[in-house]
Amino acid sequence: MAVNDTIADMLTRIRNANMARHQTTQVPATRMTRNIARVLHSEGFISEFEETGEGINKVLVISLKYKGKNRQPIITALKRVSKPGLRVYSNRKDLPRVLGGIGIAIVSTSSGIMTDREARRQNVGGEVLCYVW
Repeated sequence: MAVNDTIADMLTRIRNANMARHQTTQVPATRMTRNIARVLHSEGFISEFEETGEGINKVLVISLKYKGKNRQPIITALKRVSKPGLRVYSNRKDLPRVLGGIGIAIVSTSSGIMTDREARRQNVGGEVLCYVW
């Protein structure tokens, strides 16, 4: 099935797998989903991700992280900010702080996809893709 908004699709798949306490979830592999997975991994929201499949059927297998005995998901929420119908851009001065710095905003900048913290450090703004906390 062709999806218009691959990022929203990815976030929804992770959200659903999280609520069902799944160990892994599959997301169609695109350059964008790969970069978002890389940021989530480096920020410690997911344990790992790997690419499987061939050609057009490539998927990212994302391993989710839980904490404690009753397996509380590490990711409490994923929120899509910039949508295809309404793009949300932010210059470096106005980059959002998510939950006072507890969460992260994933920003697509001219220097690649990174967290709001990283973008502030590099002095770049860009499209605010989503919030994760």
